[in-house]
Amino acid sequence: MLVLSRKLQEKIKIGDDIYIQILKTGPGAVRVGIEAPEDVPIVRDELNHESTEEEPKPQVA
Repeated sequence: MLVLSRKLQEKIKIGDDIYIQILKTGPGAVRVGIEAPEDVPIVRDELNHESTEEEPKPQVA
């Protein structure tokens, strides 16, 4: 994992067309903006885990 320090309004570029920008910091939280092509899915990790937990498990006969 690459770990970077950024100040407010600074960006990180990933690949050719994905940008991550620090918009706001506060106690216990950071607001992050993401610019990416529409075909790139962006999902918060906790929602990604919830969706995999809710998928029905295959039935064994």
